[in-house]
Amino acid sequence: MKSASHNIWAVGDLQGCCSSLQALLAHPDIADDATAELWFCGDLINRGPESLQTLDLIMSLGPRATCVLGNHDLHVLGVAAGIRTLGKRDTAHDILDSPHADRYIGWLRQQRLAHYSTGHLMVHAGVLPAWSLHETLALANEVEQALQAPDWPQNLQDMYGNKPAHWHPDLEGPDRLRIIVNALTRMRLCRADGSLAFTGKNKPVWKDDLMPWFDVPTRVAHETTIVFGHWSALGLMLRPNLMALDTGCVWGRKLTAVRLNDRKLVQVPCLPPQTWATGPRPDSAAG
Repeated sequence: MKSASHNIWAVGDLQGCCSSLQALLAHPDIADDATAELWFCGDLINRGPESLQTLDLIMSLGPRATCVLGNHDLHVLGVAAGIRTLGKRDTAHDILDSPHADRYIGWLRQQRLAHYSTGHLMVHAGVLPAWSLHETLALANEVEQALQAPDWPQNLQDMYGNKPAHWHPDLEGPDRLRIIVNALTRMRLCRADGSLAFTGKNKPVWKDDLMPWFDVPTRVAHETTIVFGHWSALGLMLRPNLMALDTGCVWGRKLTAVRLNDRKLVQVPCLPPQTWATGPRPDSAAG
């Protein structure tokens, strides 16, 4: 078990930007702290040019690294399982074409959907307003077990779709897994009743009954500090019980790390690779 006495650095979405991750890890505040843990908020791979190198680097960190899966990571698992296809802006060919692809896919399948330690809960996208800390961890574990099961391709296929939008603890089967995955890896906006609303990925809106998931007034886990990424248009946002860390490195902006115990901030710029797998970098700021 990792020691809670060590420093923990939480890192925003990488999306295959290994050069920037190398620069971040070389920053003196991080490089000089050889025992520090590194938490990665999901979307480790895809869209950036160095997905294979990114996984190699994270895996080389061994027990120092704790990762949660993001929607891009799940998408690559879906392609590997034969239930999804790569889009024109996907850049995970290097992983899927690797002679060691089974090793990388197997490693991804073992990663978590939620992680809690030292008073901080890390997820990729968010926590459904109806869920407590305990419920979030238990429900995330249900998905983790489904991804690690022998029939994981079918389980993953069942997780795709936008419905149901409303959580109920009596949900079963694919509907249950689907809303858990959607909340933890895709959610940005909710309605005032706490239901999911997939209406866009741009800057936060408070319109009619739409609002960011973390601003729903009845949110149960409001006293738990939640660390998340996924929303590059939101950018860096630090509140007493909230840390949004996706600062759009893959879109030419910055890669961000925050030390959890004192909120020390380290940022490095997007470092352009030698080549992009799909040509010029997109101009969109939406992750």
